[in-house]
This record gives sequence, structure tokens and C-alpha cells, in this order.
Amino acid sequence: MASDTSQHGADKVQHAVTEPVKLAEWSKNWATAFLQEKQHLQRLLGSAAGRIEHFGSTAIPGMPAKPIVDMLIEVQSLSWVRDTLAAKLAPLGYQLFWRPTAPGDTDVAYAWFIKRDSSGQRTHHLHMLLPDSVDWQKLRFRDYLRAHPAVAADYAQLKRAAAREFANDRKAYNKAKAAFIRPIMLQLADS
Repeated sequence: MASDTSQHGADKVQHAVTEPVKLAEWSKNWATAFLQEKQHLQRLLGSAAGRIEHFGSTAIPGMPAKPIVDMLIEVQSLSWVRDTLAAKLAPLGYQLFWRPTAPGDTDVAYAWFIKRDSSGQRTHHLHMLLPDSVDWQKLRFRDYLRAHPAVAADYAQLKRAAAREFANDRKAYNKAKAAFIRPIMLQLADS
């Protein structure tokens, strides 16, 4: 959730969390969209960006997904993302969302951007991470599904069912997915 107390910030968050869940069948165009955005961000950020990875369902061949390319982007400071980078990206159509380390705090615990196309549809999520963030572990789930097609097929089936049942409830949709992901991540942590 974004930590923006203005009315505009509250509207932005409300709009983001109430958008319906709509899955699309996997498209090879998502890999191309990732590479184009990665190159664009590397030019824009220069040495301020470290690693840039494609993750989430659009990064897993054959997986149905919301047609939004998820990216993990390494940065040295989340405060820099909020205080400097957001102003550079806003005119290009990126909306910043961030969470404080504690309620009322100004330190940034997590920062991400939503990029939308000209019709207002989400196209990319940019998750800004510190080099030592635990969120880099999300790549292990991506890699596991790529290497285990039967498990990926089970996950695809669960996603389709959850999208039908929770089309207008993103939190419930994400909770259904988390129940599948969590045991795999625990297994991977033990290996």
C-alpha cells in the first residue's frame, strides 16, 4: 500500500486495489516487453540501477497471467526512489507506491511503480529492491516453476480458478495464490 495521505494518494491506492483480476494466456510478447522496458530503464537510470530481472507469471512460459510484466530492479536506496526517481518517472506514466518501515514512519520499506498504457491498463510493475532484500527470493519460485512443468500446470489451474472466483477481489486472489506458493518457498529454503 502506498503511504500517501493526500486525497489523490488515497484515490490512487483505492483505484489500484479495486481493479479486477483478468488473466490472459501466456504470450511470448511478454519477454519482449520485459527486454524493451529493461533497456529503457537502463538508459534512464544509468549506473543507479543494478540487476533487473523478469519475474512473476509473465516470466514463466505457458503460465496464464494478468498481462502485466513484473520486474525486480536493484537500487541502492529506497528513499532515493521515493524522493528523486519518482519525479523522473511520473511524467513517463509511472505511479509510485511505497510502504513505510512502520506506520507513520518516513523510512521506506518497499517501493514499486505501476506503469500504464494510453488506455489506462497496467503494463508493468517495477519492484525496487535493495541488493540484500529478501524479495529477491521470488526468483527462486519463478525458476522452480520453469524447471517443474507439472507443478507449473497445477499453479496455472489454481490461478484460473482463483481468477474466476475472486475476479473483483485482488486480496483474495493473492491469498489463494500465496497458499500454493508458501509451501514451495519453504521447501526451497530448506534445500
